[in-house]
Amino acid sequence: MRGVEAVREAFRRARAERRAALVLYWPVGYPDLEASIRIVGLLARAGADLIELGLPFSDPLADGPVIQRAVHRALQAGFRTPQILEVLARLRAEGVGIPLCLMSYVNPLLAAGLPGFLEEAARAGADGLIVPDLPLEEAEAMRTAAGAAGLAWIPLAAPTTPDERLARIAATATGFLYLVSVTGITGVRDRLPEEVVQHLRRARRQAGGVPVAVGFGISRPDHAAGLAPEADGLVVGSALIRHAEACGFDEAALAAFVRAMRTAAARPDEGLPADRGSG
Repeated sequence: MRGVEAVREAFRRARAERRAALVLYWPVGYPDLEASIRIVGLLARAGADLIELGLPFSDPLADGPVIQRAVHRALQAGFRTPQILEVLARLRAEGVGIPLCLMSYVNPLLAAGLPGFLEEAARAGADGLIVPDLPLEEAEAMRTAAGAAGLAWIPLAAPTTPDERLARIAATATGFLYLVSVTGITGVRDRLPEEVVQHLRRARRQAGGVPVAVGFGISRPDHAAGLAPEADGLVVGSALIRHAEACGFDEAALAAFVRAMRTAAARPDEGLPADRGSG
């Protein structure tokens, strides 16, 4: 199962380099299809360990205004879900070798047709699947389809998720557990809640060796530095998009942002989480 192994290997490699894995989100088709392909390639070259390819959807309930604007523009520019197959194939043909995981709400996937669409996506180069609006009790069919296609299943958990439920969610993960840092939507934040570290420690205790990545609100290198000693991975999305917009999608500025976040994700020599066999 190339997808599962590719995702787990990305976390193993980062851990061997004594840092948290850098997971970046980019909405496909933003600011247009060709530009999004160039940007994803740039993010991979600049140091991303794994990239979430966001499939634009008209009702992105988990996303804040930055991502909402971006996916709306992608839809206005004509992006439609089946085009992700072309995007994946082109990225792989252009030498992007890091794991590429689809992040999609459930409706576009159902409309594209399961399990055939996921099988095509895996053949085109996808490695994993994240579906933020699909709760544990309703995820079995999607998770099974993803597994049959060879895609790593990446479930989400909230900071309010009870321990027993955290363990059940983590047990379904074949890629990593995506821990949401806040009770809210995605977005750039000046400060992260003080209790995020406690949530991470609790999630790791319940994860049973599954890598835990934290996202929603990680906006600056100091955020990454503060969470890296506790997390297996850091997910950055809104801040990346906002930075891209602010710099006019300048490639050098985007690459510098990625490098700064990756550098900040390094762990100190002491205080490392115990080896949880993540892989």
